[in-house]
Amino acid sequence: MKNGNIVVMGVAGCGKSSVGRMLAEAIGASFIEGDSFHPPENIARMRDGIPLNDDDRAGWLANLAGKLRQGRESGEPIVLACSALKRRYRDVLRGGDPGLRFVHLFGDQALIAERMRERSGHFMPESLLDSQFRDLEAPGADEAAIPCDVALPPDALLRLILAELD
Repeated sequence: MKNGNIVVMGVAGCGKSSVGRMLAEAIGASFIEGDSFHPPENIARMRDGIPLNDDDRAGWLANLAGKLRQGRESGEPIVLACSALKRRYRDVLRGGDPGLRFVHLFGDQALIAERMRERSGHFMPESLLDSQFRDLEAPGADEAAIPCDVALPPDALLRLILAELD
């Protein structure tokens, strides 16, 4: 199933963008950075250390579902980096593509916090990581998700994902 849309999901700082770009290149898909579709108000809230709520995310998720719908209808697959923390958020995304697959990047909070401290130029402060972990609902067995521990190096994660997609 390397020809369908895929969402690389997880909390902030887990590596969604890096793994998503590698995966998109490996399978010949377009890559979409979900964060680039947040409205300015959402980015300002996060930059100020204020967690987003369901209402803040609603329009953003609907927009991303539309992108996934376009990818499905055009036959040009998309790899989307998107937190998709809650099942209801993933349900909105599946509204754009019922066959959507997920790659769930998960890991130890201390490791992810360390990685967040090492990155630069991102609006999401480490102070919001607790709220991300609180909101996270790991995908259920019925959600076509590939769980990936971010303690593994990116190349190993990519090999694992590609093997699961085959």
